[in-house]
Amino acid sequence: VIALMILNILSGFEPGEDPLSADRLHIEIEAARLAYSVRDAVLADPSQSAVPLDWLLSEELAAQLRGQIDLKQAIKELPSFAPTEVEHADTVYISVVDGDGMAVSFINSVFHPFGAALVAPKSGVLLQNRGQGFVLKAGHPNAIAPRKRPLHTIIPGMMLRDGKVCLSFGVMGGHYQAMGHAHLVSKLLDYGLDLQSAISLPRVFPRPGQTAIEAEKTLPAAVRAELERRGFVFTAPGAAIGGGQAIAIDPVTGVLSAGSDHRKDGCALGW
Repeated sequence: VIALMILNILSGFEPGEDPLSADRLHIEIEAARLAYSVRDAVLADPSQSAVPLDWLLSEELAAQLRGQIDLKQAIKELPSFAPTEVEHADTVYISVVDGDGMAVSFINSVFHPFGAALVAPKSGVLLQNRGQGFVLKAGHPNAIAPRKRPLHTIIPGMMLRDGKVCLSFGVMGGHYQAMGHAHLVSKLLDYGLDLQSAISLPRVFPRPGQTAIEAEKTLPAAVRAELERRGFVFTAPGAAIGGGQAIAIDPVTGVLSAGSDHRKDGCALGW
């Protein structure tokens, strides 16, 4: 839902010609910061808590958040919501499409190895410790409780056109996943990039709970300098920002094309 919120916010701006322009990155950074600021306040297991999905995906909220973006300067104060999920890097993603067009988008994570990475002997199910994503504050929508799923970042992606799958994709990377999905989809739809180019493009990420924006060193220096002039503070990422894999299906010819991120182990393979 946060990836869709980011895309809703972006939809109100003209994309421009350059996906790495200062204006476009300014908008993407602020859209992500605003969407993530909402996330931890309201998202929880919908079977246990009243999650306002219609409101989260409404044009009304998108317009409200969009109105806070000023291309002259960075937003100085955001709603303060501490992230409920600590950072992790133990996620894998696989996308498969067969000759009949059957698509599988699969993502899995043990969260952190400590207390996880155990296999149930009868079912063969790999256990994990995603319970760390709960909140201990009583009354919070994501408060820990029996038979309840915690807030988590796992997002296997699939995009449809006219009711048919046209893209099976996923972007690993902990908190980055929602922004990564929005970033990839925007580059494909708004800029017409091919899959590999969209995946390989330099990335930035306003990591929740931090004031500085993580930026890869391949970000153009002039763009970074302009964003710094507008008030953004950048820092080098502690690890690769995400890792994506994707397969596109041409709805007319059925031809498959794929892309694989150089930031992670993986490859695009056909047979």
